[in-house]
Amino acid sequence: MLRLSKKAEYALMALKDLALRPEAEAASARQIAERYAIPVEVLAKVLQRLARQHLLVSQHGTHGGYLLARPASRISVGDAIEAIDGPVTITVCSSADDDCDQYATCNIRDPLWRIKDQIVQALTSYSLQAFATDELPLVPISVSRRTSEQRLPVVRVPIDGR
Repeated sequence: MLRLSKKAEYALMALKDLALRPEAEAASARQIAERYAIPVEVLAKVLQRLARQHLLVSQHGTHGGYLLARPASRISVGDAIEAIDGPVTITVCSSADDDCDQYATCNIRDPLWRIKDQIVQALTSYSLQAFATDELPLVPISVSRRTSEQRLPVVRVPIDGR
């Protein structure tokens, strides 16, 4: 099943925390880690990676810590996840690094790639600001499944006039 890594979850927790702070108020890795019961060493590495990916900036000094590198409205949830976990992949062949023996004959590759593209689109359409304020837009997902209450009626067709 598709699942974020724990480090990606920590990244989103930290980014949400920073997005909810006043604009110029930095927070240290220790402050954020203690607030959410995250191991400080792990969170420090996550925040450093987010800074290397230009999602955060670090300030040094007595009031140092991390700040968002740009407004929360211009950082997507997808940006944060990709910074930590890399590109979203749901099949071996959706990653440029991997090779698949069935690539030429695969009958599920294209539909799964389209699903992956929809997942990426959903993640990149949610800004950190919307994520932080719990104002995520609803993403329509069309599902055509019948429940047991929606069974088709049974129609009896006479065979040979009977």
